[in-house]
Amino acid sequence: MSLVQAIVIGLVMGAVFGLALEKSRVFEPGMIVGQMQMRNFIMLKVFLTAVATGAVVIAALHGLGLAKLAPKATFYAADVIGGLVLGAGIALAGACPGTVLAQVGVGYRDAVFTLLGGIAGAMAFSYAEPTLKPMLLTGGPGKITFMDLTGIPYWMLAAGLAVAIVIGLVALEKWRPWRQDLGADVDGDFGPRERAAAPAARPEPAE
Repeated sequence: MSLVQAIVIGLVMGAVFGLALEKSRVFEPGMIVGQMQMRNFIMLKVFLTAVATGAVVIAALHGLGLAKLAPKATFYAADVIGGLVLGAGIALAGACPGTVLAQVGVGYRDAVFTLLGGIAGAMAFSYAEPTLKPMLLTGGPGKITFMDLTGIPYWMLAAGLAVAIVIGLVALEKWRPWRQDLGADVDGDFGPRERAAAPAARPEPAE
């Protein structure tokens, strides 16, 4: 794949994902914290959709010879500790490395500090990596894929993963419809759960 092709494909996929991110309101801090608290599941739905779409697109690019698979090594300590630290940061800040850019773009002032903190953290880790490497970047199977484990071609695994995710998303949507999770902030109307929880309107006193 040429540099121009990579840039075009990256821009198209980024635009599609950014549009879905904005329309779903997943970039909003309240939505992110709600997902971390298991109060709504829109963020999970959007990200699972991105995983399924990405798997199919990468399988197509790989099959056409336009992209090569480059799996990252698996290290148990780094993955578990890093995941816990990242999750705690997302819950506290109401942002993740991707959504913080959208928050800055729409004018959330506190997102600027989250972005600066992320950059500072990345720089700090780059300096600390030589010390942390013996503790974190060891103790795992290294670069291994499901293709290596099963002998099944990547495109079949990607298609199977996409189908499984779609089935899970349909079930999740039936259990927690997206309109219900978005509530009143989208179209000015409350969903059934919000209407039940809203206090009854008080009659205005007669003059």
